[in-house]
Amino acid sequence: ASSPDDEWPEAEKAEKLARGAALKWASGVFYCPEKLEGLGQYRSRETQRNSSIQSRLKSTVQSYLEGVSAGLEQLRSAAQEVQSVCQDLGAARWALLDSADRFQGLQQMRALMAEHVQLASVVQVLPQLFSVHEVFSHTLQLLRGQHLLEAHAKLMMMEHLRDDILSQLHLRGLSSAQATVLSYFGGLQELNESLAKQLWDIVGSSLQLVREDPVLFVTAVRIIEREEKIDDTLLLEATFLPPGRPKGWRQKFYHVLQETITGAHFRAARMDAEGPGLARHLAALQKDIVSELRVVKDLMVQCVPAHYNILSVCTATYHQALISHLQDILREDLDKQALFLLLEWALHVYHSPEMMGHPDLLPEVDVSALGPLMSPELVELTERKYVVKVKASVLVWMQRTLEVEFKEWFREEEPETDHQGFFQSALPVIVMQMLNENIQVASLITDSLQQKVYNMALEELEAFLGRLREALVQCGKEHQKDRTIPKYYVSYLLAMLNNNLALSSSVSSLHPDTAHGEVPTSLRAALDRTQKKACQLLLEELLLDLQPLCLQLPSRKWLSGSQLVSSMCEVIDKYAKDFSHVKKPVFTLLLTESELLVASQYLRALMQKKMVCKSEEERGQLCDRLLQDATQLRELFCGLGLDRSQQSLEAIFALRELICLKDPALLSLEVLGFITKYPDVSDEHISTLLDLRGDVSKEVRHMVLEMMAQHPQVLPESYRPIFSTILVPAPELPFCLRKGKCA
Repeated sequence: ASSPDDEWPEAEKAEKLARGAALKWASGVFYCPEKLEGLGQYRSRETQRNSSIQSRLKSTVQSYLEGVSAGLEQLRSAAQEVQSVCQDLGAARWALLDSADRFQGLQQMRALMAEHVQLASVVQVLPQLFSVHEVFSHTLQLLRGQHLLEAHAKLMMMEHLRDDILSQLHLRGLSSAQATVLSYFGGLQELNESLAKQLWDIVGSSLQLVREDPVLFVTAVRIIEREEKIDDTLLLEATFLPPGRPKGWRQKFYHVLQETITGAHFRAARMDAEGPGLARHLAALQKDIVSELRVVKDLMVQCVPAHYNILSVCTATYHQALISHLQDILREDLDKQALFLLLEWALHVYHSPEMMGHPDLLPEVDVSALGPLMSPELVELTERKYVVKVKASVLVWMQRTLEVEFKEWFREEEPETDHQGFFQSALPVIVMQMLNENIQVASLITDSLQQKVYNMALEELEAFLGRLREALVQCGKEHQKDRTIPKYYVSYLLAMLNNNLALSSSVSSLHPDTAHGEVPTSLRAALDRTQKKACQLLLEELLLDLQPLCLQLPSRKWLSGSQLVSSMCEVIDKYAKDFSHVKKPVFTLLLTESELLVASQYLRALMQKKMVCKSEEERGQLCDRLLQDATQLRELFCGLGLDRSQQSLEAIFALRELICLKDPALLSLEVLGFITKYPDVSDEHISTLLDLRGDVSKEVRHMVLEMMAQHPQVLPESYRPIFSTILVPAPELPFCLRKGKCA
């Protein structure tokens, strides 16, 4: 057995705490000796207090004991009552068991009662069953007279009667009898179909009816809602679903309405896919859709329940039908005008205040949540098709422009001039205007289309420049056959150079962002090639006039003081006057190239080994003639505006120094300075010049050529080649009679 301390650990802990507190209190009170005198008083006071506490404890325990005693008494009384109830229940059970046989007769009574109820129900519906066919006929007459609500009420009554009978048969498992009932009520199917046909005809004409007389349309909606409620009730019960249910007439209502909208506007006969026909078609669609949506918003919405969301349904129907319709149109082979119209209509007109953003439709009509009419992929594809069509059109126009320009080159009159007297033609204006108009038109659609057309325009301009160069070459060939054709060949070449400058300066204006319109490298190269080709043809023309004069160089007659260079100056001056009809950048280029051509032709003539100086006197004459010719030519070009630092005629002055040198032994040093200044000069060039002197020995020649071999030259980047374009005739080999080594 456990000790009391083990049973009540809290009591032991409380007692220890009390003793500790008492000791602490006593040690504090009786710490001083004088406090001991009041010990008796403290003892009596604590005794009284303990007595008071004990009396209160006894009173509390006594009240608890009395409550426990009363509870025990109540429990004893409840146990007796429960025992009594058990005895009564047992007696009742035995009484029921004794009378069980007497209840068997009540089962038959219950079956008879159920049969009586069924027969009573049948008796009640017999008049309705006998009048079914009469009701069918009356309902059919009501339908023919468009008394739809009354007809539908009769129809619902007949359906309810039929469905009630079928439900009872279904619950009792009499499936075989259902066929007889369905046969008896077979007229219901015809009535349903007749009513449905009239309803869908009304829905199909709803847009017209709500404007003229909305009663029929409202009646149709009421009937549809009745049927929807019946469908919902039967589906919720889910015990028996009569034949033909659910009818789903509300969904059929949406379907018929959508088919009506689609068929009225988007399933017409094959339309004209060309620009004007398509424009009329899109304008008609725009007008009809806005008009019909206004009818739906203002009138039809009031004729149907709010949960129909009829305006949203019609808006979505038009939107989806337009998406499919535009896709069908885009499958055709459309011209550029039709493609532009479709892009403009889908991307701008559709959302504009003239159509879906019309003030009469806002804010209820909102197509922003329905997505775009044309997907980004379709827009991209259509833009590419448009660019292809525009490219083909631009190609045709540019080709015609070039053909007209080519014919003008052969006219019997000079090209037109601007206010400054520069030759020009309408070519750059026509080409740039054509390209710029197409780019500006594309900017009305999207930035991406504008960029595509801009890129196409640059490509076509580059290709056009290629065809222009071919035309220049063809014109040059015709001129070579007969230099009188074209009559103003040089003038039209100069006009082409001015046109090329005009094109070059106008290309940057084509860029959508004019401030950042940089000319692409390939196009810049094409412009440069066109300019070079025209300049080349001009220089070839100049060369043809100079060659007869250059062929007379050098000669004894020339040394004696002919007017050969004066004639050359006249030819050059004549061409320079023609060059004045071209703008300054090209004029300077032509002047520079002409000067280089004259210098190179003069040097080429000297190196043809036509003459060798036979004496010092002839060398002196040659030096004088070279000085006079070079000075005359230099002054001519300086007078024309070409600075001496830009001239190549200085090479003639330098060559003259080689000829005028008195002592051949100093040629090595003089040649070294010459090749340093003109690094493209070759051994053959120097050897030919030494031959021209006529007094250079083999040893000196060998020393000069060896010195050149020891001092190879590298062409600087900014150096303009002069001698590299001059070919020296090959030396003539001795004629040999035998096969052997030639001496």
